[in-house]
Amino acid sequence: MHQLKLLSEETPSEPTPLTVESLLFGHDPTPHLIAVEAIGGLIRLYRREGGRLITEEEPFEPWLLSDQKMEMPDVHWQALEGDFGARPTLRYLARCAHREAFDTLRRALREAHREILAFGSLPRQYLMLLGKTLFKGMAFNDLRRLQLDIETSTLTSDQAESQILMIALSDNRGYEEILEGDEATLLNTLTERIVQLDPDVIEGHNLFGFDLPYLYRRAQELGIALAWGRDGSVLRFGSPRACVIGANNRTFTPAFVHGRHLLDTYLAVQRFDIWRGDLESYGLKESAQQLGIASEERIYLERQQIPHLWRTDPDTVRRYCLQDVHETRLLAELVLPTEFYQCQMLPDTLQNLATIGTGEKANLLFVRAYLMQGHAVPTPEPPRDYPGGYTEVRFVGRIEHVVKADVESLYPSVMLYYRIKPKVDTLDVFLPLLAELRQRRLDAKTRARATIGTESAYWDGLQGSFKILINSFYGYLGAPFHFNDYDAAEAVTLKGQELVKQIAQQIEALGGRVIEIDTDGVYFQPPPHVQTEDQERVFVETVGAILPEGIRLVQDGRYAVMLSLKTKNYVLLSYDGKRIFKGASLRSRADERFGREFITRAVEWLLMNKPEQVPQEYLRLAHALLNREVPIEDLCRRERITEKSKLPHHPLRNLASRFQVGDYIMVYRKRDGTLGLLEEYANDADVEHYVEKLYKFAQRLEPLFPDFERAFPKPQMLIHSANQPSLF
Repeated sequence: MHQLKLLSEETPSEPTPLTVESLLFGHDPTPHLIAVEAIGGLIRLYRREGGRLITEEEPFEPWLLSDQKMEMPDVHWQALEGDFGARPTLRYLARCAHREAFDTLRRALREAHREILAFGSLPRQYLMLLGKTLFKGMAFNDLRRLQLDIETSTLTSDQAESQILMIALSDNRGYEEILEGDEATLLNTLTERIVQLDPDVIEGHNLFGFDLPYLYRRAQELGIALAWGRDGSVLRFGSPRACVIGANNRTFTPAFVHGRHLLDTYLAVQRFDIWRGDLESYGLKESAQQLGIASEERIYLERQQIPHLWRTDPDTVRRYCLQDVHETRLLAELVLPTEFYQCQMLPDTLQNLATIGTGEKANLLFVRAYLMQGHAVPTPEPPRDYPGGYTEVRFVGRIEHVVKADVESLYPSVMLYYRIKPKVDTLDVFLPLLAELRQRRLDAKTRARATIGTESAYWDGLQGSFKILINSFYGYLGAPFHFNDYDAAEAVTLKGQELVKQIAQQIEALGGRVIEIDTDGVYFQPPPHVQTEDQERVFVETVGAILPEGIRLVQDGRYAVMLSLKTKNYVLLSYDGKRIFKGASLRSRADERFGREFITRAVEWLLMNKPEQVPQEYLRLAHALLNREVPIEDLCRRERITEKSKLPHHPLRNLASRFQVGDYIMVYRKRDGTLGLLEEYANDADVEHYVEKLYKFAQRLEPLFPDFERAFPKPQMLIHSANQPSLF
C-alpha cells in the first residue's frame, strides 16, 4: 500500500555536532529508506513501515560549491567558513530554485574556468546535504530482490530475426516463473509482474550489457512501454559511464527505473574478484562453478543451441533459463551485500555505489562531514609521483613448507599509529573516521564468528563493507580527491616499506628464509625447528613483537609447496590440495586451450617435484602440433566482435563484417597469417605459429628451469627437425 505525504524542507540551519556516528552514517537517523528520486522540484522518498511502502515528498533545491560567486536569477549564495591557504577553496554554496537554474549555473561556472563541486545526481545531493542514507535498520535480505533473465533468438536486438523467446523471473521470497508467448504478451506480462511484485532491486547477469537493451529495443519495435517505475514511468537509459574495477574501468550504459535499483552481477562479480583473483571467467555459469554455487543438476547449453531447442525441446530451455535466475540470485547474495551495507553509510543510491570506486566513496564521507559543519571544502591537490609499496623476490624456484606473514591493514595502521592525515583536514575527520571504521570492523568480525545463519551473514557483510572503506583511505591520499595529500601518501608508503623490511630482516635473524616481500606481507620458509601450525603462529608472533603497538603481524596462510617465478607471480599448494595462482605469468583468459592445459600439467609436475616431465611434455606437444594431431578446438581462441574489429589493420577485419557487434566467434591462425573461423576449418592451421606459441608458454616457466635453453629447444630447431622422430 502506498501512502503519499508532503513534508517541509529539513535543511538544518545550524551545524550538526560532529560525532563518529554522524561521520559514518550521516546525522539523520531515518530508518528503512528504500529509494530516493527527484521529480520536478521535489524529492520523493520511498520508505518501508512494516509491510507497507510509504511515499513521501519534500521540496529540494539543487546545490553546488564554487570558489567564486556568480550572480544569476534563482540562485542564492551562502559563504562557508574555512580557508586552505594556497590551495583553492570551495567557499561558496549555491542553492538553486530548480534543476534548470542548477544546470545553467554549473555550465556558466565551467565556461568561466572556476573550481566547482557539482554532483549531477539530485538523490546524491539530497542525501549528502540532509545527512540521510538508505537502508538504515535493514539487512540485505530485507530487500525485495527480483532476478531477471531472457532467452533470445540472437545475440543482438537489431537483427531481422531478433526475438525474445522466454523470460525467467525469481525473487528472494520464493517466487519463480517462466513467461512465454508472443513477444507482446511476454513484455506486457513482464511489466505486470514487476508492478505486482514491487521489487526494490532488479538483478541480472549482464543486465546492462544485454537483457535491458534487448528488452527495450524489442519493446520499441512493438510499440510497448516498459512502465516499470514505482510512479508508472518507463525504463530509461543514461549516457555511457565507467564501472570502476580495481585499477581498471569497464564502460557500460546504465539504465534507470524510478524507485528501484538495477544491479548487474556481471560487473559486481568482477569487483568482488579484483583482490582475490580466483576467477578465470566472469560469465554466469563459470562464476557459479568456480564459486561453488552451481547446482549439480545444472544444464549447460551453447548459445547457438537455444533457438533450435526452444522449438524441439522447450522444457530443457525452461529449466536452463530458471537455473540462470537461481544462480544470479545466489551470486548476488555473495557479491552485493558489501555495497548494500556501505549504502547505510554513504550518501548515494545502491545502484550507483555498485559501480563507483572506493576513493570516490571516501570522498563522499569527507565532503558530507565538512558540509555538516557549514565548512568550505578544498580543491584537489595537483598530482605527483610518489613511491609505491616495497616488493622483492629473494628466491625463485620450488620451495616446500611456506608460511605467509601479513601486517593487518598495514597502511591504515601506519596512518593511525603515526597520525598521518591530510594537512587540509582542519576539522580532524580523517583519523577519527578511520579509527571508528577499524574498531567497528573488528567488532563485526567477532560477532560474525559468534553467530550463525542470517545473523552471521549480516555481520560478515557489514565487516566486509568496513574493510573496503578502511583500505580506501590510503589510496584516497594519492588520488585526485578533495582532501588528498601526496606528501601524506608518500609518508605512509615509506613507513610501510620500512616496517616490512624490518619484518623480513627479523625472519632471517631468527633462522627463516624470506622468499618474497609484497607490500604488507612476507612469504618465507620457517627455520627447521618450526614444523606445526601452532609453532608457525608462535614464530610469526615472535617476529611481530618488533612492530609498534597497534601494528599487528599475523599468520595469513601456510602452504605445502610454493612455485616462485618472479615478483607477484607464483603458485601455492595448500595442505588440503588447493592450488592458488597469483599473477598473469602462468595463465590468462586469452590463452588457447592447448597452452592452458600445457601450463596446468607443467604446474602439477613441478608441484610434485617431477620437473623432468615438463620438457618431455613440451617435446611431445610440439610433435603433435607439427603433425596436426592437436584438435583444432584446442588451437582456437574466443574473440568478441567490436566496432574496432572493422578497422583496416585489426586482425579480425576480414571476419567482422559477417557478424554483429557483440557476437563471439572462435578463431584460429591460418597458414597465410589471417584468422579463420572454427566452423570453416580446412586443415589449414599455421602449426608452426602454434609451436612458437608453445615455446612462449614454456618461457613462462623459465625461472624454474636453470637449464631452460637446453631443456626446451627453440621453435626453429623443432620445426627444422620435424622429420627426425628421434628428437621427439
